[in-house]
Amino acid sequence: MDLFPAALSGFALGGSLIIAIGAQNAFILRQGLIRSHVFVLCLICAASDALLIAAGVAGLGTLVSKSPMLIAVVTIGGFLFLATYSFMAFKRAWAPSAMAAGTPQGMPLKAAIMACLAFTFLNPHVYLDTVVLLGSLSAKHEGTARLAYGIGAAVASFTWFFGLGYGARFLAPLFARPSAWRVLDVLIGLVMALLAIGLLVSFVAGE
Repeated sequence: MDLFPAALSGFALGGSLIIAIGAQNAFILRQGLIRSHVFVLCLICAASDALLIAAGVAGLGTLVSKSPMLIAVVTIGGFLFLATYSFMAFKRAWAPSAMAAGTPQGMPLKAAIMACLAFTFLNPHVYLDTVVLLGSLSAKHEGTARLAYGIGAAVASFTWFFGLGYGARFLAPLFARPSAWRVLDVLIGLVMALLAIGLLVSFVAGE
């Protein structure tokens, strides 16, 4: 059975994409630091990712799987996409800055939810990461293996957001220093670079 390797592949790719620090993660980090609506906001972010991943795996992945040429294009695109993210992470590591976590004062639940949805769905990268990249690359898996791939990617989102939200309070002193962000960005860059190389190798091997 190739379910576990497929799930692990989805988890690794999904995790590497979502860890990149952006507006959404910064918002969850801030809310986690002040312990405000953490569970609801983490659930919204993770569930939104899961829905987008499911749409990509069920729709776009199936469409792409019918065309070897499209699979080749997506694989090359995925390589370039991950390589670019890796470069951006290493660039941030070269000149890091401390995360301005801030302390929002008593944000009501409704306002927090609206902000969370805006950070999630108004970010074009969320569609590139989940529907396009993760969904398209699921085409190399078939049947239950593709389902396992999607579940693995969704689990990565749940793991990351809840880990970030509830772990933020412990990270506050650490991430007040730019050196901590340098280490994190270096790790992100390495993971994405390795995944990009893996895609390139799989493409060349499939020639």
